[in-house]
Amino acid sequence: MSDLAATFRKPFAEQVAAFQLRLGDLVPTSRWDDIQRSAHDRSFMVAGAVKVELLEDLGKAVREAIAEGTGFETFKKSFREIVQRHGWHGWTGEGTPGGEEWRMRVIYRTNMRVSYQAGRFAQLREGGFKYWIYRHGGSHEPRPEHLALDGLILEADHPFWLVWFPPNGWGCSCNVYGARSMAAAIRRGGNPNVKLPGNWNQRSPRTGTPEGIDKGWDYAPGASAADTILAFRDKLESLSSSSSQGLIESWLQGPFKSWFEDPRGAWPLARITDEDASLIGSQRRVAELSAETMAKQRRHHPELTIEDYAQAQATIDLATHRIQDGDSSLIFVREDPSSQGHVLVVKATRSGQGLFITSMRRLSRDEGERDRVLRRLLKKGD
Repeated sequence: MSDLAATFRKPFAEQVAAFQLRLGDLVPTSRWDDIQRSAHDRSFMVAGAVKVELLEDLGKAVREAIAEGTGFETFKKSFREIVQRHGWHGWTGEGTPGGEEWRMRVIYRTNMRVSYQAGRFAQLREGGFKYWIYRHGGSHEPRPEHLALDGLILEADHPFWLVWFPPNGWGCSCNVYGARSMAAAIRRGGNPNVKLPGNWNQRSPRTGTPEGIDKGWDYAPGASAADTILAFRDKLESLSSSSSQGLIESWLQGPFKSWFEDPRGAWPLARITDEDASLIGSQRRVAELSAETMAKQRRHHPELTIEDYAQAQATIDLATHRIQDGDSSLIFVREDPSSQGHVLVVKATRSGQGLFITSMRRLSRDEGERDRVLRRLLKKGD
């Protein structure tokens, strides 16, 4: 597997949020350059796709590839099915196996790469790194201008990054890394001997971009929406219930794994209903799992796997028992004949501004023990 393919199979929250933001505006277009530069940060298009319903399904297929890391072959199957279902003909590449393969690969790679780099831009900005380092992607036929920048170290606020943040053209695989000191920048592959060319922002009359950047690629993907991307990741409250749950679910299937292995901060794990929120005085609907609770869970319930935590929303939605424990806690019990089932506790903070999952465990397989646990839990609601 290539490094790029491996990267695409490791989605992260900011990347998923970056692409989700684009799906908020489906733009019918005839040509690839009908919208350009930062307009892509908040819109989704596929050249030649002029029906909103077609764009909607194509966007879902790309989103699935990003959020779940399903790979190019799965995307191809989805693309062919969508094209056939909508009767889309006349698209560039249609009619020959080679042409169709090329077009599907362009759509897949471009959306994956741009969303990845938009997410990275948001991460770098939030990380507060003093220096950013440009690294060539190692392609077999490198653009000489990109290769000449390999190892370039500049301060994070240098205007260079708003023009040259990758990808800088079709197929560009260059990357940018952050560092807090010059020594750290050198460890990340930076080279102080690489100097910024004097003509880095000189525009070609032919393309309107600096030499080495393809037409329309002289911008930093996600830069105009970086704050929105970060807010989208953190603030799911404003989304509809279905959209919020859908985004949480997509993150559980991808970036949650990294958080699960090294918890920091809090992870949005599930959403409760307006009615349940009212019962415990919560002004929030999205319940988070904190790193501190995760540490406690590992001490008391080391048997729980990432698959157990992925059942949090189902435990709430399909609860066979919903028990109010005091003024601020709800206990959700899901007895599942096909598995052990789970017990999940959600608690609102005193101010109502916070909502956290404070405990999760499996129900016992032993029927007698399971009944004893249920009787004890049900008494809490009396």
